[in-house]
Parts: sequence; structure tokens; C-alpha cells
Amino acid sequence: MFKKYQKRIVLFLLFVFPLICFLLLSTGENNFTKLDVISSDVKDIALISPTSNTTFKDNISVVCFLGNEINKSESGILNLDEKVYKKFLDYKKFQVIAIYPQQRKPEADELIKKISKFTNMQNWKFIGMSESQIKELYTSFKVLKPLVNMYSQKAFIIDKFGKLRGRKNDGKEKDELLSGYDLNSISELNDKLKDDLKVLYYEYYAAFKERNKNKADRKEVGK
Repeated sequence: MFKKYQKRIVLFLLFVFPLICFLLLSTGENNFTKLDVISSDVKDIALISPTSNTTFKDNISVVCFLGNEINKSESGILNLDEKVYKKFLDYKKFQVIAIYPQQRKPEADELIKKISKFTNMQNWKFIGMSESQIKELYTSFKVLKPLVNMYSQKAFIIDKFGKLRGRKNDGKEKDELLSGYDLNSISELNDKLKDDLKVLYYEYYAAFKERNKNKADRKEVGK
């Protein structure tokens, strides 16, 4: 009898206990923390470029700026496609928006062809704008580092309410701000951008559950 229970205890310690620990850690404090709002007044892309048929409203958007030398931004965009875009392709209301100067359309089209060879492009949005429109959009992000030749090395998260999201306390330095994610850093895309998108989706999921709970509670009270 003792041997029978001993085997069960060993199996529990080997398989079940580690799984419980993993579940507790994966639903820990970090995943329940809301993603910080960096800027609340990002201009909707639909207002700046109405012909693009693209909007931030009700979408979770990752935005990047390709610049006038698209070939130089190509590796970062391929990183974003592989490490982030493909992981969230089936998530609802997810889109990646690549902004480029409209005179660079031939180069942008070439980049689209390269990506489309190994990627479902349904949630990629390549949008050409005038340089004044690009500056107007980027300025509304209210980030410190300016565009260089219409290019940024960072990707940015815009939530469904048109707010720039990120981390106000990132890294070892107190109050170290993370407003954008380095396209040339695989570790930053993997460990920060992916995680922060998941946090944002969970935030909306938790809010959805809370609204439904409140509605159910009101119905019970009204009976």
C-alpha cells in the first residue's frame, strides 16, 4: 500500500507540481499589470491619411517608420515579421503598420514582395504618406528621439483608443522609459514587444470579463 502511494507522490513531484508552479508564475503579477500609457493623444492615421482605409480605432497596432532608405530598414522589418507579426497573426484586431514616404513606393513594393513570399500579409498595412504627414503622425507620439530621414529604428504599440503604450519603468534605471521597441534587437522584440502585446490583450480580455460580470450582476439584482 505504501509503495502504491509512494509512486503517486513521485509522479506528483515530477510532473504535476512543476506544472502548477509554471501556471502560478505565468499568471503572476507582471501579467496582471496594465501596460503603461506613454501618450494619450496620438492622431488617428485615418485623419492624417484618409485614403489609406486604416485606423487605430478598435485595433491593436504596431507602427514602424521605414524612412527614405527602405533597404536599410529591411532587416528590422523582417525581424518584426518573424518574431512578432507571425505570432499574433490570428489575434483579433491586430495589425502592423509600416509608414513610408510616398515617393518611395517602388522600394516599399519590393519589400512587400519579399515578405509575401513566406508570410500571410492580411494584417500588414504599408502606407505611403507625404513627409509632412509622417512628421505630423510621429510628433503626436510625443517621443523624445526624432525621426532621422523619416526613419525610426523603433516599433511602437498604439492601442485601440489611440494611446501610445510602453513601459515607464524599464530596466535597472528608475523611471527608464520604453516608448518603442528596437527592430534590430531580437531579444527586445522577443522579450519585450511580444510580452507587452500579450499584456495588452489580457488587459482587454480582463476588462471584457469584468463588464460581462457586472452585466450579469445587474440582471440578478433586477430580478
